This record gives sequence, C-alpha cells and structure tokens, in this order.
Amino acid sequence: MGTYKGNILIVDSETTVRQSLAKHFIDTGYKVFLSTNGAEALKITNREDINLVILDILLPKIDGYEVCRQIRKNLHIPIIILTALDSFNNRIMGLESGANDFLSKPVSLKELEIKVHYSFQEFKKRPTQQEIFYFGSLIINLTKQQVFINNRQLLLTEIEFSLLQLLVQNAGRELSRAIILDNIWGYTPERDIDMRIVDVHISRLRSKLEKNPKNPDFILTVRGIGYVFQNLNL
Repeated sequence: MGTYKGNILIVDSETTVRQSLAKHFIDTGYKVFLSTNGAEALKITNREDINLVILDILLPKIDGYEVCRQIRKNLHIPIIILTALDSFNNRIMGLESGANDFLSKPVSLKELEIKVHYSFQEFKKRPTQQEIFYFGSLIINLTKQQVFINNRQLLLTEIEFSLLQLLVQNAGRELSRAIILDNIWGYTPERDIDMRIVDVHISRLRSKLEKNPKNPDFILTVRGIGYVFQNLNL
C-alpha cells in the first residue's frame, strides 16, 4: 500500500466491479468506501469525509444522476461517472448532473487512476485571496463561486461555473474547444462527440448569462476554433 492519498467512495451495484476498483485504489494509497445503491451512497457522503466519488448510473433505489445532483447540493468534491451507458445523451446528462468526468465500462484501471489523481489535484486548488471580476452588469466572485448579473444571482452547475471561470480568466483570448475540454474535463478529445459536449455546455451557460443567447454579448464564437470571453463594459 502506498502513502495515504484520500478517501474514495465507489458506488456500483456489480460486486466484481466494486471489488476490483476497491483493491486497486487501496493498493495505490486510498481509503475506500463501498456502496451498492444510491440511497446508501448519500448516507455515506453525509457521514464520512469523502474526497472523491466513482459512481455508476444504473443503481437501485436512486439512480446515479440523482445521487450526483444530491451530492452537488452540499459538497464540492470530484465525481467521476463510470458506467456501461455510453450514449451522447447519457454523457450530457451525467455532466449536467454535476459530474466532473464520464468514463465508459470497461475502463483501464490505470486510466481511471490517472483521472482520479488529476481530479484530486484540481480540487486542491483554491483561491488564496478573494477574486472578483467585474464586467459591467456582470459580477463573478471566484472565491464564493457566485455570479450576479443586474444584481440577480445566477444558479450555475459546477461545470458551468468552471467553464465560466476558465473563459473569464482568459478574457480576450481565443480558447479552442480542445483547450476547454482539457481544462474542464481533463482529457484530450478523440471524437467529434467530445467537441459537441463543449458546445452544449456553452449553449446552456449562454442561456443563463446572456440577454440574447443567439446574439451574445459576453461569450462569442470563434468560427473554426472555439470561444472567447469578450470584456465589455455593459
């Protein structure tokens, strides 16, 4: 067993999957908690100091989407969905529910280990001082993870806030879809479907942020490249 790295909750109804993942992560230095259903998983996250969740979608009692949403209401921890469901809609629903990554079964244990390590490192990063950005009527507080426009607070998902933060911190710089995908989801695009995930989340963020999402003021499309956050004094 390696040096202690953190607490992982593995939620999966398949015994072989739970046992395989548990053995691997215990051997690599993590303390592992196991759950077979969604209701039990939520009790564990409320009771234990869980640092990261590996979560299946197909679960008894409460499915993985709802588990993800419930965890997100109270905890700011990485959630990795690991499931046999691999359609584009499943991927979008998982990410929209608050997951930070989406992997399909069967998965390489080494790949999953790298994803877990990356997620831990990213979530250890916290602003050391209050960071507030002002863009006319738009106010973004990175420390408190709050966004206001015209004095009205916007309710963003974890992914939407991370996406907005990346764009804002690079205001005026054109960001390719590949760069966005790597920074927010932590992997290099291999298929067109990966690029579409970026477009879907940009569209959803615009619907909350922009006065006219079809003619945006803040998040502009750079044809053939990606997106740029425009610093306008609106």
